[in-house]
Amino acid sequence: MTTPHDIPEERWPLKAYKNLDFLNSDPARSIRVLCEFTEPGLRFAEEKVEDTIVLFGSARIKPLEEAEKLRTAARSSIKDPENPTAEEKQMLHRAECAVQSAPYYEAAVKLSESLTKWSMSLPGPHQDRFLICSGGGPGIMEAANLGAHNVGGKSVGLGISLPFEQGVNEYIPEKLKFEFHYFFVRKYWFVFLAKALVAFPGGFGTMDELFETLTLVQTQKIEKVPPIVLFGSEFWNDVFNFDALVKWGTISPEDVELFKIVDTVDEAHNYIVECLSERFLSEDR
Repeated sequence: MTTPHDIPEERWPLKAYKNLDFLNSDPARSIRVLCEFTEPGLRFAEEKVEDTIVLFGSARIKPLEEAEKLRTAARSSIKDPENPTAEEKQMLHRAECAVQSAPYYEAAVKLSESLTKWSMSLPGPHQDRFLICSGGGPGIMEAANLGAHNVGGKSVGLGISLPFEQGVNEYIPEKLKFEFHYFFVRKYWFVFLAKALVAFPGGFGTMDELFETLTLVQTQKIEKVPPIVLFGSEFWNDVFNFDALVKWGTISPEDVELFKIVDTVDEAHNYIVECLSERFLSEDR
């Protein structure tokens, strides 16, 4: 009698869960979403990652040396300084912006270093409890992972597939590198594990992550409120008039207390450590 094991594999129809055409089709979208919810959770559990400190901000912010090189190149590429072309003006503007924002890259590195060293110095079972987490890409994300790497700590990189960014930065341990397709699932993992968030200057993505987190805190969807830090008063006060939201009645006066604007690494570090110690460590003492 012939058994199923005796039948050559090529005579069996393709199983649904091995059918890549099906798995990448529109009807299978819910399955792909579920994979992005499930697989990272298994990896986090395996690596014993439960609590993170999220640093996010612009992917366009560069180290000062690199930014200055770009500015020098942009200036030298202008053929007629008295009458630059629109393209030359745009290139120089981007380079000038890179130099202006470069100090935030260094600040993100230093803050990541200091918070990682603090987490690694915690006693007993809390040692190395709070891991730095970034979006995995360049800019502020790279600076966050670089800081942890510099002091011998591991960190998380929640990457996202984009047409203009290839892969995640090199400072993330292999087992904690992730690539997501769905932004909303990636944001879930940002917030689900986050015990503190630091927003550096950024664009649409930064604002999306910041205001979704603020909304979750405001509506009490997060049981233990993470400290939320906005780094760089010059940027944040220029970009947003939070008092105007109170003036127009679209938020309550107490809602502006949901976050803290800081300008130095020491101020950010001390505030985050104080909040984490009070909200997440004091009950275990």
